[in-house]
Amino acid sequence: MSQAVTLYNIFIASPSDVTWALAQIRQTVHAWNEIHAKHSAAVLLPVGWESSSAPNMGKPAQELINEKLLSDADILVGVFWTKLGTPTAEYDSGTVEEIERHIDTGRPTLLYFSGEPVALDSVDRDEYDRLVAFKKSCRERGQYHTFENPAQFADDFTRHLAMHMNDLIGAPSPSVENSAALPSHKLSDEAKALLAEAAKDKHGSVLVVRHMNGTNIQTNGKNMIASNERREIALWEQAVAQLVQLGLLVGRGLKGQVYEVTALGYEVVDSY
Repeated sequence: MSQAVTLYNIFIASPSDVTWALAQIRQTVHAWNEIHAKHSAAVLLPVGWESSSAPNMGKPAQELINEKLLSDADILVGVFWTKLGTPTAEYDSGTVEEIERHIDTGRPTLLYFSGEPVALDSVDRDEYDRLVAFKKSCRERGQYHTFENPAQFADDFTRHLAMHMNDLIGAPSPSVENSAALPSHKLSDEAKALLAEAAKDKHGSVLVVRHMNGTNIQTNGKNMIASNERREIALWEQAVAQLVQLGLLVGRGLKGQVYEVTALGYEVVDSY
């Protein structure tokens, strides 16, 4: 059945050293849609020049980005690590220009700075100094957020996006009292069983171990996979992927081995 929705454009602004963040932001936005789009009648569209612009001549590239993409942005998300980006005609970088122009509209601007360690010989000192100066100017004009690793960024951005969307659409966060808004009805039997067992674990952890003979998916001292048949393994791997996509589990490592139950995950279990 068709449903009228309001579209919100999420503009992604970042230099070239945090390409992983672009993928994470898009994943988080799509997960928000999976959980909230139906009951909120809102859909989020992640946009950025890398995927949302087409070749065009006649104007500077940054001017085209500003006209075609930035002007329609409802929220801007900016992420920095060691680079500020290439200067434009008026600003210290294209990313800075996008941020400053968006701030001027009065719409939400979410800025993130990574504190993850980096090899000093890989950093352009002049560019890093420009980044530090920009960060200082942001401190004097509002509130930004720092994070230590990609896993923390994923968790924090998920929470921050929900806060801002609640403000924009005036919709309450899913709660036990509003259980129809929770994504439990979308879960496979394996996903429900895995989430319920993980919620009993004192650390809320799920460990995925792949070995020569198959795969183990362990939580609360149990291996959820009864056999090493590929068909069964695939079902439980799909369960993990589903829980992550819906924001009920969050990855805590870069190798897809360790996951933890999120606040929403516990809420879904409590609503069973």
